[in-house]
Amino acid sequence: MKMQEIREFTDQELRRAIREHRQEIFDLRLQAQTGQLENAARIKKAKRDLARMLTEHTSRTKGITAK
Repeated sequence: MKMQEIREFTDQELRRAIREHRQEIFDLRLQAQTGQLENAARIKKAKRDLARMLTEHTSRTKGITAK
């Protein structure tokens, strides 16, 4: 997910997406531990997307505008 897409989210949508990505990461890690995960790169992508969302959430909370 691109930062531009994340910036277009409303505050409520952003919080929902953060919750969903945290759950997705949990599920992927569980699948990896049980040997059911086919594409390990999905974990890395999900973590990066979550980090982007958290960065946007923090910048909104502190009132920082994007360039």
